[in-house]
Amino acid sequence: MNELVYPRERVLGGITLVIGLLIWLGLIIGTFGGALIALAVGFVLYLFAQSALIAHIKGNGVELSEDQFPDLHAQFTACCDRLEMKKRPQAYILNGNGGLNAFATKFLGTQFVVLMTDVVDAMDKHIDGVRFYIGHELGHLRMRHLSGHLLRWPALWLPLLGAAYSRARESTSDRHGLACSGSPEGAARALAALSAGAERWEKLDVPSYLQQANHSSGFWMSFHELVAGYPWLTKRVARVMDTSAPMPRRNFFAYLIAMVVPYAGRLGAGFGMLMMVYIVGVIAAVAVPAYNDYKVKATLGSVIIESQGARDALANYYESQQQVPESLEAAGIPPQLADGTQMEVDSENMVLSVTTSEGELIFTPRVTEQGRIIWGCESGEGIMPKQLPTTCQGFE
Repeated sequence: MNELVYPRERVLGGITLVIGLLIWLGLIIGTFGGALIALAVGFVLYLFAQSALIAHIKGNGVELSEDQFPDLHAQFTACCDRLEMKKRPQAYILNGNGGLNAFATKFLGTQFVVLMTDVVDAMDKHIDGVRFYIGHELGHLRMRHLSGHLLRWPALWLPLLGAAYSRARESTSDRHGLACSGSPEGAARALAALSAGAERWEKLDVPSYLQQANHSSGFWMSFHELVAGYPWLTKRVARVMDTSAPMPRRNFFAYLIAMVVPYAGRLGAGFGMLMMVYIVGVIAAVAVPAYNDYKVKATLGSVIIESQGARDALANYYESQQQVPESLEAAGIPPQLADGTQMEVDSENMVLSVTTSEGELIFTPRVTEQGRIIWGCESGEGIMPKQLPTTCQGFE
């Protein structure tokens, strides 16, 4: 049954699982187990949400059986046998309210396949069509696409990777639908009904429809497919007609844009772009202030080193004269550094103020018991304490 698996699915599934587990492990360690609480809460929320869906299906749908719609039940059973599924899911029909759709789900170990009434009615004259939809959903269950999703979840948001894995799963499920259909063209027409509608699909010219896949090599079509969880329908039809059919190459520049757009699943590329803007904004909000602080620290660190000579000269003057100089010039000290940074000394307490391009540094002297001068450093106007370099230390 390996021919039913799209070649890239297992590779992408393994990559997303490993990356997802590593991210969860990092979160658990980094939050000291806090991420486990988030996982537990998420699982509880999932139980309530999923239980509501299952209750809706059981309460409003019609379960297929030998007595209830035996023709559909026979097709469902035949498809399960074709796919060698010994444990058969429960199958239901549910009012689609105008939508051509079907889906698979599971709850606490029990698997479900749900066919919307519109799909069943549209395929009433096309037995292969119903089988394709049944096989597609059984493919999701057989390949356990609904299992391990939470473990992969952190990796599924990654640009390109999450969308590629989702598309690979859909292509695998299409192959399962093809296996349950009587012919490739039957499977193709069932898929094409999603485009042509419940009635027009019968008159669809399949070869002409396949030619539309050539449009997908353009920039915008390439981009929107790269960030989407489903391949273009024209490609899906082409692949069920011939599983080895070569597909048009995507535009190279579309990859450059798509690689920075997080995968947003059914929310679409627009939401992914919003996420990208949000992420960039968060990074900028953190990185820009951090870079600014780093720049200030580097400037102040240089000033501290360059002004060391002035402080030593002031200390020598005080130790020899036993008095504070009236000005820097009186102590024979230039009032500015080589780069033009201005300095000024207080004639009463010998506090040295250095006015840098980033703000003011204050150096305060203190006389030790041995009669020597030591200097404390602190921020002045325009400089925040967190921007001070480690070489600027106050008195203990």
